[in-house]
Amino acid sequence: MNKTDHTRIGKNAMLLLLLDREEEEWNRHFNELNWSYCTGKIGSMDSQKIVAAIETAAKRSDLVREDLYREMHALYHAIMEALTGVTRGHTQLGEILRTVGLRFSVVRGTPYESEEEGEWIAVALYGTIGAPIKGLEHETIGLGINHI
Repeated sequence: MNKTDHTRIGKNAMLLLLLDREEEEWNRHFNELNWSYCTGKIGSMDSQKIVAAIETAAKRSDLVREDLYREMHALYHAIMEALTGVTRGHTQLGEILRTVGLRFSVVRGTPYESEEEGEWIAVALYGTIGAPIKGLEHETIGLGINHI
């Protein structure tokens, strides 16, 4: 990665999902940047369960503090932006007979050279969406980025 790609928080979140690399390599990469991350999987017909799963993973990985409103608020908006991309602007799933099987990543870091820009959080989603019948789904992807 060149210098600008190296510190693009959204690109890093997407690459976590799309590239097959060893966890040790990712740990080394994010440690060099002094960033933190987590990954996980969720399958559901319920948007609320997707939000809850990502929030829980981020809290358990110490990416966000539950008692700090600004951190939870930033995470929520990044999740909703990514979910909106996955669902093409309609975050309804089960109500309209759609289901998703997603992998997710959450990355927290400082993507700008200026310290005053502060920390940012990115949520990336990749997987399938479609009717709740195996084989009737297609790929989908979403990305949300918000400042903390």
